[in-house]
Amino acid sequence: MNRLTQRIVIGIVVATGLLSAQTLTLKEAVSKTLTHHPDVKTFMLKVQQAEQGYNAAYADYLPQIDLSATFAPTQTFALPVNGQFHTVDEDTWNANVTLHQKVWDFQKTTSLIEASKIDEDIAKLSLGEVKALLAYKVKTLYELLVVQKEAVAARQKDLETKRALYRQAQGLVKQGLKTNTDASRFLSSVYAAEDALAGAKAAYDKAKVSLSLYMGVKLPESLTLEKSSIKRHIRLGKALEREVLEKNFKMRMDRRGVEKNRLLHKASEAAHFGSVDLVASHARNSNLNLYNTDYVGVSYNIPLFHGGKLTAQEQQAKIGYQIAREQTASEALALKEELQGLMIDIRRYEKTIRAKKAQLASAQKSQKVLEARYKEGLATYIELLDSTTQVLVARLGMLEAYYSRSLAIERIDYLKGKL
Repeated sequence: MNRLTQRIVIGIVVATGLLSAQTLTLKEAVSKTLTHHPDVKTFMLKVQQAEQGYNAAYADYLPQIDLSATFAPTQTFALPVNGQFHTVDEDTWNANVTLHQKVWDFQKTTSLIEASKIDEDIAKLSLGEVKALLAYKVKTLYELLVVQKEAVAARQKDLETKRALYRQAQGLVKQGLKTNTDASRFLSSVYAAEDALAGAKAAYDKAKVSLSLYMGVKLPESLTLEKSSIKRHIRLGKALEREVLEKNFKMRMDRRGVEKNRLLHKASEAAHFGSVDLVASHARNSNLNLYNTDYVGVSYNIPLFHGGKLTAQEQQAKIGYQIAREQTASEALALKEELQGLMIDIRRYEKTIRAKKAQLASAQKSQKVLEARYKEGLATYIELLDSTTQVLVARLGMLEAYYSRSLAIERIDYLKGKL
C-alpha cells in the first residue's frame, strides 16, 4: 500500500469517525442520562441504605453478645465479728460477658425481617421508577429535538420558496408584467419567513441544551438524529391495560407496600405474646474475694401491662394495612384513567396524521398550479402566498401530530416501566 492510498484510507476512517461522533441515537441519549444523572445515583444509595436496614433487622435472629465491666474505688462491706458487725472499705470490680439468643417470639422478628426485605424491594422499584421517568423525559426531549429540526428545515424551505418568488416578481416588474406592489408583498413575506426561521432555530437550540444537560455531555453543533423515533406505532387494547397494571413501578411498589403493612400488623399482634430467649453469662467478680459466676438458662418475658401501648400499636398497624390497600386501588383507577385517555389521544392523532398528509399533498399540487397561473397573470400574489402558507401549515401540522402521538406512546412506555 503506497503513501497516497494510506492517506486516503486514514482520511476515510477519520471522516467516518467524525460523522459517527455527530450521530446521536435515542438509545444512546437514554443510556448516557441514566449513567450520569444525580437522581439515579441518589436512588442507588437509597437501595444500599435499604439493604443495610434489612441487615440490621436480620441481626435480631443472631446471637447477641455483650461485655460489661464496673469498677468502684470504694465500697463499704459489713462483716460479722464476734457477734458484732464491722465495716470495711475496699475497691471492687466486675467483668461480665452475656449472650442472648432469641428462641421464639411468635414470628414477630420474622415478620419484621420480611418487612425490611420488602423495604429493600421497594427501594429497588423506586430506582426503576426514577430510571423510567428519566428515560421518558429524555425520549420526549429527543423527539422534540427531531421535530424542531424538521420544523427548521420546513421553515428554511418556506424561506427559500418566498425568496424565489420575490426574485421572480422583481423580474416580472422589470418586464412590466407586474407592479411594485407584488414585489413589495413578496419581500414582506421573506422578512416574516426569516423571523419565523430564527424562532424555529432558537426553539431547536433550547431543546438541544436541555437534552445536553440531562445527558451530561456537550452536543455538537451539527447533529444527526433518528427521524423514525417520532413515527412509532403501538398496539392498543385490553392486553396493553393488563401489561401496564402488572409492570407499572408505582403499582408494584403499592402492592409490596400492602404486603409490608400486613407483616407489620402481624408483628404488632405477636408483640402481645412476648418472647422466649436463651441467656448465658460468665462473670469475674472481686468483692473482698475473687470468684467467678456462671449462668445458663431460658427466659420467657411476656408483657402484661404497658398502658395500652401495644394495643394502640396493633391498631395503628391494622389501619396502615387498610390504608395501603385503598391507596393501591386508587392508584389502579388513576392508572386506568390515564391509559384510556392516552389511547383515545393516539387514535385521534393517527386520524390527524392521515388528514395532514392528504392536506399537504393537496396544498403542494395547488401551489404548483398557482405558480404557473401567476406567471401567466391568471392568479394574484395573494393567492400564491396563501398557497405557500397552506403548504407550510400542513407540513408543520403533520410534524405536530407525529410528535403528539409519540409523546402519548412514550408516556405509555413509561407507565409500563419501559426504559
